[in-house]
Amino acid sequence: MMMSCSMTLLHIASKQKWITGKEAVLFVPSGTMGNLVSVLVHCEVRESAVILGDNSHLHIHENGGISTIGGVHPRIVKNNDDGTMDIDLIEAAIRDSIGEIVYPTTRLICLENTHANSGGRCLPPEYIDRVGELAKKHGLKLHIDGCRIFNASIALGVPVHRLLQAADSALVCLSKGIGAPVGSVIVGSKSFINKARSLRNTLGGGMRQVGIVCAAALVALQENITKLEGDHKKAKILAEGLNQIKGLKVLNPVETNIVYFDILEGLNINSETVSKYLREHGVLIWPESSSRVRIVLHHQISGTDVQYTLSCIQVYFDIMEGSNINSETLSKYLQEHGVLIMPESSSRVRIVLHHQISGTDVQYTLSCIQQAVGEVRDCNSNLKEISECQATHRLLKQGGLYLNNNRVDSEVKRIEAEDIVDGKVLLLSAGKKNKVDVLNQKHNLC
Repeated sequence: MMMSCSMTLLHIASKQKWITGKEAVLFVPSGTMGNLVSVLVHCEVRESAVILGDNSHLHIHENGGISTIGGVHPRIVKNNDDGTMDIDLIEAAIRDSIGEIVYPTTRLICLENTHANSGGRCLPPEYIDRVGELAKKHGLKLHIDGCRIFNASIALGVPVHRLLQAADSALVCLSKGIGAPVGSVIVGSKSFINKARSLRNTLGGGMRQVGIVCAAALVALQENITKLEGDHKKAKILAEGLNQIKGLKVLNPVETNIVYFDILEGLNINSETVSKYLREHGVLIWPESSSRVRIVLHHQISGTDVQYTLSCIQVYFDIMEGSNINSETLSKYLQEHGVLIMPESSSRVRIVLHHQISGTDVQYTLSCIQQAVGEVRDCNSNLKEISECQATHRLLKQGGLYLNNNRVDSEVKRIEAEDIVDGKVLLLSAGKKNKVDVLNQKHNLC
């Protein structure tokens, strides 16, 4: 029998009941398990249906557990950009027992607050109340996936218990957002939690060591909730900085600690290459697709970390922009070497051969093109070195520190704006300025 008499666990339960306004609390190892247990309690009859948003975490990122384990059918409704689902679409998706001979019977509606895949958008209490009223009208239950419910509470200025007032059950994560190493809680009525406890243990979620785990979660509840406002402010600063980088576009208004941005078409850049570059520089991001990136902030990410991330991204885009050969520069280079080609567009070249072009001429042309690409590669390497120095200077300037004789010194002359102009960088080294022109290569290929 799994014991649940840890004093730390009881302290967590008492605090969560007060925060959420619910009768009972159950600790679970993960949010995915918490959502699964909650759905299975509400849909204890197999071939039940649950209404989910098409872009919800429960639908996309939880391995289809409600179907594979519980035999529960997901009834999908389109999520809007703000994470809501239209009330009339929810109602249209409800199937009652009259049609149960051909349809699974709807027994549950699930909402997500904040809505992660919509960029951490917050569902306001008025909307949740309307969904709750609809659920009662049709005899359904309402479950809220509140993995980041504390973020929603802080951003909206609304207590957690008010956001969960219309819900029959909710999942509250103790790791996402507030930083506990592991664990979530399910909240609801006493009868709901009694059933949930049995299911949790069936799934292997009961732990004798729960007191140790809950000790860290208790610290998170007591100390980290108030830090969420700072996370949100830094996320907005990050979003503003990303929007200033040519080729990037931030999606949706940033309300909490999640930022999505798209890499615009026409660039020779994708999210995987950006992610790899940033990982090499100590920054972890999540490529959502070939052109979309997600960044999540937490209380251990400082304002300096945000500026460093922006600098790294700016440097990478500068490198990639500077490393492109276009058809005009390639044509000019080859013309200087006695080879004539026809630029069809900025990225397409036409070469026509005739009987006076020998095999040796073909090999010479290939070697010239290879040499041109090699010079661009060398230029790219130089640009990376200089651009990373720009990033260092940017961070130092923001902190009021400057480079002198390879040491950080606050007493040194400022690096003025004109020190970095038109791709020319003036480096402070041993007290002397050495000008490096990264764009004035021999054949102007970069």
